[in-house]
Amino acid sequence: MENKKIKWGILGTGRIAKVMATALQVVENSELYAVGSRTKIKADEFASEFNILTSYGSYEELVRDAEVDIIYIATPHNLHLENALLAMNNGKHVLCEKPVGVNRNEVETLIKKAKEKKLFLMEALWSRFLPNIIKTKELIESGEIGDIKLLTAVFCIKSNNGQDHRHFNLDLCGGTILDIGIYNIFLSMLLLGKPQDFSAIAGLSEQGGDNTCSYTFKYEKDTLAVMYSSFLVESPIVAEIHGTKGKIVLEHVWFCPGKVKVLYNDGREQIFDFDVKSNGYEYEAEEAANCILSGKTQSDLWSWNNSLELVAMMDSIRKECGVVYPKHDF
Repeated sequence: MENKKIKWGILGTGRIAKVMATALQVVENSELYAVGSRTKIKADEFASEFNILTSYGSYEELVRDAEVDIIYIATPHNLHLENALLAMNNGKHVLCEKPVGVNRNEVETLIKKAKEKKLFLMEALWSRFLPNIIKTKELIESGEIGDIKLLTAVFCIKSNNGQDHRHFNLDLCGGTILDIGIYNIFLSMLLLGKPQDFSAIAGLSEQGGDNTCSYTFKYEKDTLAVMYSSFLVESPIVAEIHGTKGKIVLEHVWFCPGKVKVLYNDGREQIFDFDVKSNGYEYEAEEAANCILSGKTQSDLWSWNNSLELVAMMDSIRKECGVVYPKHDF
């Protein structure tokens, strides 16, 4: 069992698929074995770029390959449910790009299928597995900066794409909340838990998607998490956690591999740095492979319940802001 390698198939050939293909090159217990695209030409080009043995011109062919153990789903949000069900119905474990489903109902459907088929399923929230994020959680839980009173997180990028792009197209479940805001929401819930209350307001496009959004979570003991996401402006993508003894700063770009800076009230400073083998996506791939080799159907670090709580929070924020996905919210 120690020598067994998990054979991966990548479903989709876009930017994020290439990021994962790069990361899988350094994952010791894994082999990038196959790729599937909607056209054979794209699949062949992808396979050539990453030295992949097998390529398919359809997703159906990919998931029917008996050699493939797990499918990494790298398609747009609106296709995650369909693609993940296709993989699991063909007996494949699944690592699905975030959000694993665009609403709670979709996530529950996928979890039900994973239980039925006794398969591993995990949302590919890659930041959860990064050393800097894990260290931040450890520092807070150990009381290093005292009682937490304020968390701030920002993820704003200027998107120059048109209204048909997935950033804005409501049929593709566009908007900032599911695409980039999810990172802010994840961080707050990872470090502080489910909020007691929240408020949210969004600037909506003509289609009704959130071009920009502000959301605040309220916790016990006057603790707040204040977060922003936008496709309209560039800003430093920084997160800070303020406690009674000091603060933790996750500098630009905070949800990626990086340093953890601790600034204490007495003027001391401590910096934690980490070596990363590739681009950081290798950590979630290693977790998925290790879980499969251990016979687990879900990860202890990012469980099915974690995904359910996250998507339920995003559902509530969208409802508060009036964001509805016509083809998905019933």
